Amino acid sequence: MSTATSADGTTISFTATGAGRTVVIVNGALSTAADAAPLAQALTDAGFRAVAWDRRARGASGDRAGSSPKDEVDDLAAVIHAAGGTDAVLGHSSGAVLALYAAMRGVPTGALFLSEPPIDFDGAGFGDDLPDKLQGFVDAGEPTEAVASFQLDAVGLPAEMVEAGRVSGQLEALAPLAQSTVYDARLTLRLKQIDPALLEVSVPVTVIRGSQTFPFLMAAADRLASAVSGAELVIVPESIMHRPDPSATARVIAERL
Repeated sequence: MSTATSADGTTISFTATGAGRTVVIVNGALSTAADAAPLAQALTDAGFRAVAWDRRARGASGDRAGSSPKDEVDDLAAVIHAAGGTDAVLGHSSGAVLALYAAMRGVPTGALFLSEPPIDFDGAGFGDDLPDKLQGFVDAGEPTEAVASFQLDAVGLPAEMVEAGRVSGQLEALAPLAQSTVYDARLTLRLKQIDPALLEVSVPVTVIRGSQTFPFLMAAADRLASAVSGAELVIVPESIMHRPDPSATARVIAERL
């Protein structure tokens, strides 16, 4: 395990495996670098050097109260610098949103591979008050309630599914990531009214989605691919219900780098 220091002094933990052209993986909500291990292994098997990292307030990485989307951009920039640069960034879900935002702000991401980014083009999703609501649960010592609220209000999971997670212990297992739900909500809100500059990034963009995924994500991926000049949409049948298939995703990247 290695570390990078972000612009605000926060320590960000990352792991690099394999040899070859570098691909930095940016995880989605409620996940850590460990959850990216199958993707990292598939990329390594395909001849890449894969870098997986814990976004702030996750895993072995640090945090700072009041962190903003820009801080997460700085985190990604720090990881890329500490890793010696990168040829591409693979972002999944909110990680894809972060990757696109970082490229817009001039971070040297290389090619972007954006897996099912939950961009709310129409502004029909959750309201501006959600980050404060989630932070309230965290500050009150109720991290499982923050996770539950994020799943209900941001992700849009059915109430019965969230309740089943409570009964099974899944919410409690995710409780250490509660603070990160605040940051994911802030990041998603930052892109709620799409900034035209996001659609004018100068790096190659490949938008990836499964053929069987949530309708909102399908629509968002298709719309993003059509809105970004020169972007390519790739449909990966092996990826099902917002879970990127590691081998198929690595193949998509290998065919384009």
